[in-house]
Amino acid sequence: MTQWDDSQTEAVSADITEKSNALPAKYFTDPDVFELEKDKIFGQYWVYAGHANCIKEAGQYFTRTVGERQLIIVRGHDGEVKAFDNVCAHRGSKMVDDTPMTDPGNARRIKCPYHLWTYDLEGELKSTPKSFEEAGLNPELEDENVQKFDSEENALNDVHVDTIGPLIFVNLSDDPMPLDEQAGVMKDRLESLPLGEYEHANRIVSEVECNWKVFSSNYSECDHCQANHQDWIKGISLNESELEVNDYHWVLHYTHDEDVEDELRIHDEHEAQFHYFWPNFTVNMYGTADGYGTYIIDPIDTNRFQLIADYYFADPKLSEEEEEFIRTSRQLQEEDFELVERQWEGLRTGALSQAQLGPNEHTVHKFHQLAQESYNS
Repeated sequence: MTQWDDSQTEAVSADITEKSNALPAKYFTDPDVFELEKDKIFGQYWVYAGHANCIKEAGQYFTRTVGERQLIIVRGHDGEVKAFDNVCAHRGSKMVDDTPMTDPGNARRIKCPYHLWTYDLEGELKSTPKSFEEAGLNPELEDENVQKFDSEENALNDVHVDTIGPLIFVNLSDDPMPLDEQAGVMKDRLESLPLGEYEHANRIVSEVECNWKVFSSNYSECDHCQANHQDWIKGISLNESELEVNDYHWVLHYTHDEDVEDELRIHDEHEAQFHYFWPNFTVNMYGTADGYGTYIIDPIDTNRFQLIADYYFADPKLSEEEEEFIRTSRQLQEEDFELVERQWEGLRTGALSQAQLGPNEHTVHKFHQLAQESYNS
């Protein structure tokens, strides 16, 4: 008898001890839900865009797609980071090509290649070609009657930007909650660390066959670690671990069995810290190297997501210890990819209408609650 029966599902419970403590399976598998998420989640919350150390100089920029909107993240002449839709105010052309954070572009001004409308780094229209000032090809219009394009009215559409240390976040909504409110205690904790002193050293991009929320849920708990991350847990005291849940942020703390000597460590305690920031960003400190990693869990469609893993160290030239840090991280990723793709294969059969979470999966419960609240907003 199939368990796929929407009439038997309920909204995510407020109490994890209730049976309906997980998202119904349709919220993972239904393409209409993915379309809803573009607006209700990625169009409303602060989303990680990239690292400020990759655009240190005025005019340096990279692109970042959030939902379906491609953005230009640029360092202005005033030294501030700004974000604009990558869309010309003239006829809506995409202006700059995809430019990753790891290999930023550099421009004194932003020029649309279609009709050469040109904007400054504050997004204001600075110039148009002569053909927009004279009506030589239009016999029904005199030059003196040609409209003047107002530089402010025809400016690029700007997007809200804020930072936590060197970490740049964007928000697509017209009136977002403050980043401080969404980040909560995470902001103070991360800003107390010298994250800005570390340089980008490596990026690994992977495409995975499953819904992005499946991977996010897996990342948020470690009940699966004993059976599936056996090499990593050899140095971890799982019984002394802690799962901390805040409004839009949770942390998995894992203590190492033995202290690891290091002259300078990004955080004082010899522990692994895995920070998850709703909806799709993580900061990872393994406790075995002087550095940190970040993940962007970027949905592609209902069935696929892209994991963008970046690594930061005091010197971008990797030491043996730092290479081992990345190898450890990559091994964990690959082990998790196998797990989430296996779960995705099962979810797509329709045999299960709603999962049930265990008592130590309260971080997953929080993630599912936030998703449900977004869909209903």
